[in-house]
Amino acid sequence: MAYFWMASTITPRPVAWVSTRSRDGRTNLAPFSFFQMITPSPPTLMFSPLVNSNGSMKDTVRNIKETGEFVVNLVSHDLVKLMNDTSFGYDAEVSEFEQCGVGALPSTKINVPRVDGTPVSFECKLSQIMPYPAHAPSCYVIFGEVVAAHIDDAILGDDQQIDPMKLDLISRMGADWYGRTKATENFTLARPTGWAR
Repeated sequence: MAYFWMASTITPRPVAWVSTRSRDGRTNLAPFSFFQMITPSPPTLMFSPLVNSNGSMKDTVRNIKETGEFVVNLVSHDLVKLMNDTSFGYDAEVSEFEQCGVGALPSTKINVPRVDGTPVSFECKLSQIMPYPAHAPSCYVIFGEVVAAHIDDAILGDDQQIDPMKLDLISRMGADWYGRTKATENFTLARPTGWAR
């Protein structure tokens, strides 16, 4: 019950499409919507995979524990079907990249592929992984320091800044609902005059 009410009201949630590689070289790709930026100094991301229904850890978590590396790929609207396909609970021996036909590109700082065609990818080194709650984990909270970022020039405006209308990311809402950052209802709002913190 708590999941339904929280996941349906704490929205929109950005989607981390996380690619990993196991110790023996098998690639894995899975989406997670319990995800956020933590701090820019050092640049750090956090995402939190729930445990499997039988209490075991997901392949993503096990791979990160084994190698200490992962990539957070952000999901544009044109990739939403592929992202959804990779959410299926494949066996650990199956690579979602291969099974779902997702293109892969090499990373520059780590030995984990990133998703081809995504507008933004963050290569991460594991900073901390915590089972929560410690006595009977329902999830793992994973912090990763960003060691490289890949930004598609196609999402930049004339000022060379990120244009949210070109970025067009999807976000997770409740049940089967998703949102898009590309929306005519988006607006800008300047901070109060003199804001200095």
